[in-house]
Amino acid sequence: MTGMTPLYDTAAARALDARATGLLGGDGYELMQRAGQAGWQYVLQHWPEAMRIAVVCGPGNNGGDGYVLARLARQSRRQVRVVHLPAHVPRSELAQRACTDYVAAGGRIDLFPEAGLEGDLVVDALFGIGLSRAPDADAAALIDAINAQPAPVFSLDVPSGLDADRGSAPGSAVVADCTLQFISPHVGLRTGDALECAGEVQLDGLDVPAATFDAASPCAMLLAGESLAQWLPPRRRNTHKGESGRVLCIGGDHGHGGAIALCAVAALRTGCGLLTVATRERHVPVGLARRPEAMAAAVESDEDLWPLLASPDAIAGGPGLGQGDWARAVLHLALQSGKPLVVDADALNLLATWPHQLHDAILTPHPGEAARLLGISTAEVQRDRYAAARAIAQRYGATVVLKGAGTIVAAPDAMPRVIGAGNPGMAVGGMGDLLTGVVASLRGQGLSAFDAASAGALLHSLAGDAAAEQGERGLLPSDLLPHLRRLANPAGIDR
Repeated sequence: MTGMTPLYDTAAARALDARATGLLGGDGYELMQRAGQAGWQYVLQHWPEAMRIAVVCGPGNNGGDGYVLARLARQSRRQVRVVHLPAHVPRSELAQRACTDYVAAGGRIDLFPEAGLEGDLVVDALFGIGLSRAPDADAAALIDAINAQPAPVFSLDVPSGLDADRGSAPGSAVVADCTLQFISPHVGLRTGDALECAGEVQLDGLDVPAATFDAASPCAMLLAGESLAQWLPPRRRNTHKGESGRVLCIGGDHGHGGAIALCAVAALRTGCGLLTVATRERHVPVGLARRPEAMAAAVESDEDLWPLLASPDAIAGGPGLGQGDWARAVLHLALQSGKPLVVDADALNLLATWPHQLHDAILTPHPGEAARLLGISTAEVQRDRYAAARAIAQRYGATVVLKGAGTIVAAPDAMPRVIGAGNPGMAVGGMGDLLTGVVASLRGQGLSAFDAASAGALLHSLAGDAAAEQGERGLLPSDLLPHLRRLANPAGIDR
């Protein structure tokens, strides 16, 4: 499917390595040499002026890739030093072979910490995909030294110290400028700490035979902007507003009218045909003045809300809702309506106190809200964002959009999707209210819960990136609105 890239866990990556090795004649050193050559070509493309190169090698095959790169760099008349810990002599047969070839070519090996890392470039070949625990004290000191020195850092396959499955760093981790993955893209490099550690991420397939992937099973899909067109086709010329989705936005307790207003305008800018805001009476005049296209209804009790629940195709509940008696009453009624729901903000916090299966709903928690939904800590959520998203989806029987760096969309019995867009400037109050409106609008326009969540999260993140072209710091949710409209029409506003 256009705009979707399969992502693989470490078990699948190892299986792919083994299959590629078999298809290439059975000698694993052939694949290692290809990886080292790919890494060296990347260095030549990105740092052609780097004459002094320090290659930090570990004891395994990732270190072997580093030894091959170091040998090729030396043959290209660069001043190359391999640096490793005293305990990190090559242990695998392939790494020993690569080290022997490097030394035979006149290569130099220094021990850390006696040797420093001075140079024009540091290549990180310390640990590969296999490390899922915190590095020991000596390795952590070496990683910290890599991060402290001023030269660019280039990681082979995975930044050392990063969990390639979970995307978290259980201890010290290399913060690279660039990471070059080999053969298959790793699922852990697209969310959480990985977005801080990996820098620019690219893939070199090492020219392995296509049959390498015949039996491979990805564990997630990475979404890019090209995906939007399949979910947001041009409208028919004779479309009427009733066919474009009726959305009801519920929220805005006293003092929180701005949140539900952001939700409403985002839904409109994403294309819903009819929108009603159910909010406190005092917010109605302001809401009408701000956005006359939205129908505003004063709701002071669940009796006021009940008549509004008959017509919407989707309901957005939570922005500015609060957690008082009013919030509990209106949320309870919305949950009983049987309509497709998008649940966010305080509605999630209330839901955490009386969890039950929601089936066709979409939940959009940030990590703190996700922790409350699961009864664990925020740190535990961030330690394994994929597992947290899956756990919420199973517990509530719903689609989940776990927000944050590398947003994850999960649903029961569905392969997770990761949003390949977004930026730190979006970490500001009100941005989630905007997302709720976007997702509810797409749900109301007829997309399934999983597709509405995926398309909405991607559209929201792409709009954030477009708005951030003028700078991430100071970015406001309302800055996304013109970009939402443009990007919601990937085939062009007019035909």
